[in-house]
Amino acid sequence: MTHRRELFEAAVLKGLLALPTPAQKVLAGRPVVRDGQRLSTEMQLMLRLQRLARVPALEDLPWEQGRAELARQARMVGGRQPIGSVRDLTIEGPGGPLPLRLYTPASALRSARVPTMLFLHGGGMVHGGGHAAHEQACRHLAEHSGVQLLSVDYRLAPEHPFPAAVEDCLAAYAWLVEHAAEVDADPDRLAVGGDSAGGYLSATTAIQAAERGLPMAFQLLIYPCTDFVDGTASQRMFSERFFLTKAFIDLASGAFFPDEAARRDSLGSVGLRDSFPAGLAPAYVVTAGFDPLRDEGEAYARLLAEHGVEVEAKRYPSMIHGFFNIVGVGREASSYNVEIAELLGQRLGGGLG
Repeated sequence: MTHRRELFEAAVLKGLLALPTPAQKVLAGRPVVRDGQRLSTEMQLMLRLQRLARVPALEDLPWEQGRAELARQARMVGGRQPIGSVRDLTIEGPGGPLPLRLYTPASALRSARVPTMLFLHGGGMVHGGGHAAHEQACRHLAEHSGVQLLSVDYRLAPEHPFPAAVEDCLAAYAWLVEHAAEVDADPDRLAVGGDSAGGYLSATTAIQAAERGLPMAFQLLIYPCTDFVDGTASQRMFSERFFLTKAFIDLASGAFFPDEAARRDSLGSVGLRDSFPAGLAPAYVVTAGFDPLRDEGEAYARLLAEHGVEVEAKRYPSMIHGFFNIVGVGREASSYNVEIAELLGQRLGGGLG
């Protein structure tokens, strides 16, 4: 019954977001304008539907229920994305077996040297495990970029606080470098990337890779969290009602950093660093206009530039946190995700780039 209900709700959501924009505007209500930005009608309608359906806030749920709810929401907006092939692997990580999932786009199925990005999922370092919450987003990104993704099911807090996830992600990247041939990866076209918590972990992985002299061609940071110490204007401005809330940020960061001092570690709040290693990979930083993490992501891009790192940043003013997962419904968010995928393909020389 639960599965049938989820399918029905997903069909309703997809149908409403397929309506012409004028019809959506009627259903969404008065336009939302903040900080000189207008919220996407599609995002506004989705948020309104969530409130009407009384979807529980993630911060109000026990850990396991919150993880299941995030995966459910991702299925609702992810659709069924095609992919050339999917393969599960397990390597030995710092804390034991570390599950990986390889997404190979159809354009690369017969290639022996495929551009490959280590993908690190979001979820506040507490949710998003098991690949479930990012399955469709990974498929979409791989197929539209021509870049193979190797997704990491890193350890989650509060069971495994800092630096467990940081260590797992570096170990997975080091494995990819050493075993590139086993997954048909081109060692000259390796990258790291992820969204939210995964953007943060991508930044820490890129920094450590440069420190160790590991090759890396690119880092894709999608609305990364980079500062767990200082508050920002965007955190105050978008503290609630735009999917990611300040309450969830506080809950997740508290679980990940039970030791408050660790927040200031050089691999804790990377946005507070005063130096970066030579050879740090070029970065592309994506932010969303109506996202509490917007300002710290953009501040990190400026910090990288100040230290001579090649970096480009792009804000999607009408979007909310989480739009990276919206690939199966609506038009606007999915089109932006195609843009991001195409850029990744261009930077790594993917089959579709």
